[in-house]
Amino acid sequence: MIPRHSALPRAGKLTALGMGVALLATACGGPTGTPPGTGTTTAAPAGVACPVPSEPVGAGTSPAEPTSVPAATTTSETPLKIGSLLPVTGNLAFLGPPEIAGVNYAIKRINDVGGVLGHPVEVIHRDSGDTKTDLATQSVTNLLGQDVGAIVGAASSSVTRTVINQITGAGVVQMSPANTGTDLTTWDDKGLYWRTAPSDVLQGRVLGNYIASCGVQTLGMIVLNDAYGTSLQRTVTEAFEGAGGKVVAAELYNTGDSQFSTQVDKVLAAKPDAVAVISFDEAKQILPLLTGKGIKGNQLFLVDGNTLDYSKDFQPGTLVGAHGTQPGTFAKADFQAALREIDPALRDYNYAGESYDAVNVIALASEAAKSVDGTDIAQQLKAVSQGGEKCTGFASCVTLLREGKDIDYDGYSGPISFTDAGDPSEAFIGIYEFGEDNKNKPIKSEFGKLG
Repeated sequence: MIPRHSALPRAGKLTALGMGVALLATACGGPTGTPPGTGTTTAAPAGVACPVPSEPVGAGTSPAEPTSVPAATTTSETPLKIGSLLPVTGNLAFLGPPEIAGVNYAIKRINDVGGVLGHPVEVIHRDSGDTKTDLATQSVTNLLGQDVGAIVGAASSSVTRTVINQITGAGVVQMSPANTGTDLTTWDDKGLYWRTAPSDVLQGRVLGNYIASCGVQTLGMIVLNDAYGTSLQRTVTEAFEGAGGKVVAAELYNTGDSQFSTQVDKVLAAKPDAVAVISFDEAKQILPLLTGKGIKGNQLFLVDGNTLDYSKDFQPGTLVGAHGTQPGTFAKADFQAALREIDPALRDYNYAGESYDAVNVIALASEAAKSVDGTDIAQQLKAVSQGGEKCTGFASCVTLLREGKDIDYDGYSGPISFTDAGDPSEAFIGIYEFGEDNKNKPIKSEFGKLG
């Protein structure tokens, strides 16, 4: 395998990433929405009709993994140390439990078969907070002081911007399970920043096209004014308008805001057929404002930051028919059960698979590099994710590595297959629908390539 550092300079890679998206699944057309109502609080038609998926979505189980592996052919003087920089507090705190559970489950599975390079892997958890605080910088300083070779996180693209230079400047791998900001693809990171979640180029294209397939002709948007929100807004808009629709209103709010009536009123004044809410936990305040003014559940489209279990937050039926997208394949039944053994309180599984996979590819790259040093690990991340013998899970993959074979790790979140820029080159985007209980269930997935 050609080392990643021999590739073109980072700024020149994937220059026209948005032009390189090739969605391989189709979105069939649906009927147009009914005419807008005449009531003063109704800003949209009675509902929209999204296409019914042609394929059933099954729970499924994951491939069995070996319970023992060959002994490490090379041992390291010190164990591989992985830090996590995931949200325990702040506006993404709801994402922390599944991500941390994914990390801990991967560490357990790795250590159950002997760890990496002759030692159990050590994990150190620290809180990333959000951009209202300097907690992420303090947490990274602490992790670097404990000689971690890699850090899994942050969840927020905006938080990553505050620490990416600190992490990569120290020669440590940063592997985010949830960053989707498009500009991170070309960040000058010395080849040390990677992610297991696809950029918003893919989710935005899928969501924008799906909204259009539901017969929506005019769309309003309420958007978090940060790197995540605005980049996703841009790609959704491009896809939706490229499919013939029109975004008639887009209102921003800032991290830390607690009042959203102004944004809601301005969007509804444009009388859109549907509303897309690009937010994090603030959706718990925004969605009741929209439904309280006549927007029906099936006129709402959500994103990975807010496609959650709202069964304890809203009255039954509030979100019935609403749709949302999340990067990654659907969490299989056995994976969900294993995560609940790690954290019995789990309600959502957002980015758990991506977190699990981040730990695994770091551990496998460490084995392939025969080193726990971050710069050495980075040199092998692309090699273990593509071009070799397919394997799933640490145990089966490390067995092949220790037998001298090249590997291609496929994980819970999808095929991984890193580009030179450290992004997944292909990924799934799941589409979910909310029921009467305000819980989301998977209905279909779209597969796309970035390249």
